[in-house]
Amino acid sequence: MVIKDSDFDQALDFALLRRDMGFIWDTGKDEHVINGTMNPELIQRAKERAIRAQLNSADGDTAETHDQFYRDHKLLLVLFRALAVMPILRSSPGRITFNWKSWASIYAYCFYLVSSVVVLIVGYERIVILQQTKKFDEYIYGILFVIFLVPHFWIPFVGWGVAKHVAVYKTMWGTFQVRYYRVTGTNLKFPNLKILIIIFSFGCLVCSIVFLLSLSFLLDGFTLWHTLAYYHIITMLNMNSALWYINSRGIRVASSSLSDRFRKDVAIECTAAMISQYRFLWLNLSELLQLLGNVYARTYSTYCLFMFVNITVAIYGALSEVIDHGFGFSFKEIGLIVDTVYCSLLLFIFCDCSHNATLQVAQGVQDTLLGINLLKVDLPTQKEIDLFIQAIEMNPAIVSLKGYAEVNRKLLTASIGTIAIYLIVLLQFKLSLISQQMPNELLQSVEHLVKHN
Repeated sequence: MVIKDSDFDQALDFALLRRDMGFIWDTGKDEHVINGTMNPELIQRAKERAIRAQLNSADGDTAETHDQFYRDHKLLLVLFRALAVMPILRSSPGRITFNWKSWASIYAYCFYLVSSVVVLIVGYERIVILQQTKKFDEYIYGILFVIFLVPHFWIPFVGWGVAKHVAVYKTMWGTFQVRYYRVTGTNLKFPNLKILIIIFSFGCLVCSIVFLLSLSFLLDGFTLWHTLAYYHIITMLNMNSALWYINSRGIRVASSSLSDRFRKDVAIECTAAMISQYRFLWLNLSELLQLLGNVYARTYSTYCLFMFVNITVAIYGALSEVIDHGFGFSFKEIGLIVDTVYCSLLLFIFCDCSHNATLQVAQGVQDTLLGINLLKVDLPTQKEIDLFIQAIEMNPAIVSLKGYAEVNRKLLTASIGTIAIYLIVLLQFKLSLISQQMPNELLQSVEHLVKHN
């Protein structure tokens, strides 16, 4: 459920903020007295909160001013648009939108059409080579090259099909950052994120080139011109991994910043109004974490399936080479190992980033809440603390792909276990083929000896 601006404004207007401010400055009572305590610092904080409370997170210009997260990772979104994967646009200040008739979408259709021609030509040649292969192991190797072409045909489904939801999610980040400023009085910052984005953006391009050139050099039958059909696909996979890392890092930084500000504010003044505001702000952050998995469910479900199949086939191919020829470290073995390590690394990044993000969301805030001495606060504040703790318990920090899988380290270990099971089955099949070939080879050797004797 999306937290509306009206609900958030109601939290800001609660009790001591708007009512007490009006009581002090409108009725002419002593403006230096708040809750019976003369404290200029609290007076100043109350004034600043009243000014910030006038901001509207639904206003595009206001969101544009505070949306540092978009400015930091804008380059990565531009690359997604250049590869025709996610044609979303910053259509107006503070607003990211998707339209099937926008110039970005039209460009995506043209790019996809041209790249599809190249992919189909290369795919046809790969299938022809596959049909000419008689050995089971060579057939497995050929399947790898076909598997790498499959993600191209997923783009309309996992990219364009979810672009509208992604645009809403990115816009919500701007809304959250305005609300963060209204509550904390500071802008949300993401240290070193922009530098990381630049490194990741160019790294995605360089890694795809190096990966494909190494496979073309190491694996037989993978000609250099065939790599033309794979560059945008491998770059897209790299960028999906980088995008997930950036989104997870953004939530982790926001969680850490929120918990730090909450701890400092509680040390200065622990009131029911302030606890209520931070509760709504934390719920908004928890909502962003949960929407991350739901919005990208199609994209990363297919992403995980691709990595799973690719790793299984590549490991089997490498083990099959070892069984047939021993540890010779041939080009084919090295190529398959490179493929395995590459896909395993991408899968690990995907699972580990989510795990680290979920650990940060509730931990700092919950520690601060549990450290408050309830004997020193009034009854309304005690009730708000209880409500905050209940909200954390009822909204666990979980990244779920629309219920199909929870993205954490358990997903990684479960994938390893499943891959191991399939490898055992494939190796049993491999050994059964070897056992069937041995009697035939022995019979041919006997016949050869009989003829010569």
